[in-house]
Amino acid sequence: MADIIDGKIFAESLRAGIAAEVATLAFTPGLAVVLVGDDPASKVYVANKARQTVEVGMRSFEHRLPAETTQADLLALVQALNADAAVHGILVQLPLPKHLNTEAIIAAISPAKDVDGLTVTNAGLLANGLPGLVPCTPLGCILLLQDRLGDMTGLNAVVVGRSNLVGKPIAQLLLQQNCTVTIAHSKTRNLDQICKTADILIAAVGRSELIKGNWIKPGATVIDVGINRVPAAEPGKTKLVGDVAFSEAVQVAGIITPVPGGVGPMTIACLLRNALTAAKRIETTLEKELS
Repeated sequence: MADIIDGKIFAESLRAGIAAEVATLAFTPGLAVVLVGDDPASKVYVANKARQTVEVGMRSFEHRLPAETTQADLLALVQALNADAAVHGILVQLPLPKHLNTEAIIAAISPAKDVDGLTVTNAGLLANGLPGLVPCTPLGCILLLQDRLGDMTGLNAVVVGRSNLVGKPIAQLLLQQNCTVTIAHSKTRNLDQICKTADILIAAVGRSELIKGNWIKPGATVIDVGINRVPAAEPGKTKLVGDVAFSEAVQVAGIITPVPGGVGPMTIACLLRNALTAAKRIETTLEKELS
């Protein structure tokens, strides 16, 4: 039976450390979150971000815009936030309404304030092993792995998923940990056999319970990033499951994250960590410019 990682407890500890550091600063970090439209899941997520931002002692700036907001108006808001000295981090909640160009909006965010780590600049810094802002979910995965495994040098890591948000950045982070990394995806041939080679298996493909228990190397560490809503046993109800068939995998893996309660709680905690990192870098740069 695998050791199950409690992401909630780890995230609480991470937030406590952030709050303690924020309390020592001579300024108050500010995080701006922009929500366009009325997507129910996004509204709940944004509300949680705002609450946790305030709880760690940071300032929260919420901008809720109607679904019909134009590209020009959203770009103008992003530029205003870029110029606002009180705002150290900017997050535009995704997905955006279909009439908006997501890539152009992300590109408009100052890389120094890009707490989602999605700008081309931050992706390039990560690829080159240079300091930047790393996407929150991959950062959370690495923190969980470091806590449980320590030195990962030489371990075989398989990442199932190739998105810019999770798959590609987590692969880069694992390379920085001296893992031997394979990136696979839903169209990879013999995916089950490739997964079996993994000492560390990251499931981030967005397909419910794709990875079965007999795909997992005995004793492997399994990090399930998937969040899929599927019908529950009770008619009319739904439940959340990951990309891993948990009830099977928990019998084989050495360490595993559940869904929910594993990687999920780490995402907002790492957003706050990124906001703190961005704030300290921005303020340090300003001090140097003024000195």
